[in-house]
Amino acid sequence: MLRCIAIDDEPLALALLADNIGKVPYLQLVATCGDAFEAVKAMQEHTVDLVFADIQMPGLTGLQFIDSLPVKPLVILITAYQEYALEGYSLSVVDYLLKPVDLLRFMTACNKALELFQLRNAATRQQPGYAAPAPDYFFLNVDYSLLKILFSDIIWIEGLRDYVKIYLKSAPNKPVVARSSIKAMEEQLPGARFIRIHKSYIVSIDSITAIRKNSVFIKEYELTIGETYRTVIRNLTGM
Repeated sequence: MLRCIAIDDEPLALALLADNIGKVPYLQLVATCGDAFEAVKAMQEHTVDLVFADIQMPGLTGLQFIDSLPVKPLVILITAYQEYALEGYSLSVVDYLLKPVDLLRFMTACNKALELFQLRNAATRQQPGYAAPAPDYFFLNVDYSLLKILFSDIIWIEGLRDYVKIYLKSAPNKPVVARSSIKAMEEQLPGARFIRIHKSYIVSIDSITAIRKNSVFIKEYELTIGETYRTVIRNLTGM
């Protein structure tokens, strides 16, 4: 899966680009950006493998944005101006697409990006001392399907006897319900990002907004701290 962002200052063009990305099964769109400054913020918040960027944008052009990146992801340029092609290729971009973009031509560029991504990864894995990165997700059996859940999407998990309810940022009012124990959930989660605060609650550390003597707050939600888990909270807060 290639995680990508789309950058274009024209809302309609950005929507069309996002729609095309959604048609490619191996692309995961993590952010849409109206200018290069939004893209900088998106790249700080997400791991980005591929950037789709318009060239002519106010403030910082697509070419200037790419040139400024200390670690450059794969880049596909999309513009209405053919005269920028040579400058784009000097930055080792994957491909250069002219608007309006034909879907077949778009797929060709994406396939090229995927091939380069796979070649890069293969070369990295062959380097001495290479260790594969820990996954940032797990799969959970939900309604006879394996549902992929990102660690970064989890707010908290509630245990209910033989079931768990997983509250997600992407759907805060519709928790995922699955047959599992909260202990099994705890074993799948990275300890650096989640803490067990009660026999029935596991919370994302990043989602905690406040802590009182007997409670952890996640925005307007108050979760009770179990007596046997107070040491965990003290270790977290240093108090």
